[in-house]
Amino acid sequence: MKNLIRTFAAVLFIAIGLYVSAQKTEIFAPSGIALNGYDVVEFYNQKQVKGDSTFVTEWKNVKWFFVSAANLEAFKKSPLQYEPQYGGWCAYGASRGYKAPTQADTWAIINNKLYFNYNLKVKELWDKNRQTYIDSANVKWSVFKNN
Repeated sequence: MKNLIRTFAAVLFIAIGLYVSAQKTEIFAPSGIALNGYDVVEFYNQKQVKGDSTFVTEWKNVKWFFVSAANLEAFKKSPLQYEPQYGGWCAYGASRGYKAPTQADTWAIINNKLYFNYNLKVKELWDKNRQTYIDSANVKWSVFKNN
């Protein structure tokens, strides 16, 4: 019984550690893959497309997948041009001072910058006063982006 409790405690400790370390990454990268594998270049082509692990690079300690060699090279040449704001974490959450996961179908490009939100309901709220939320998130992001 003691071994079972120790094993359970060890697994729980590891799971909590993984969750906490996942929140500490600057980039929203479940399983170490940025944006659940969506190709950030394709959003600028007005498409929401999952990348292919064949076309991969590592940047900011996470893997980024792309649909083609051309998209991979475009990103490698200028990652800051394609990197989503607030690391792909929820733009509304960032405006409130915290990280929240996102869904790909919430994407928006505003002033040539890519934003995501937690879900479509949150995106609707964010859309009502985007610039105010963006201004707030821009101020707060540097304080907690690595937490």
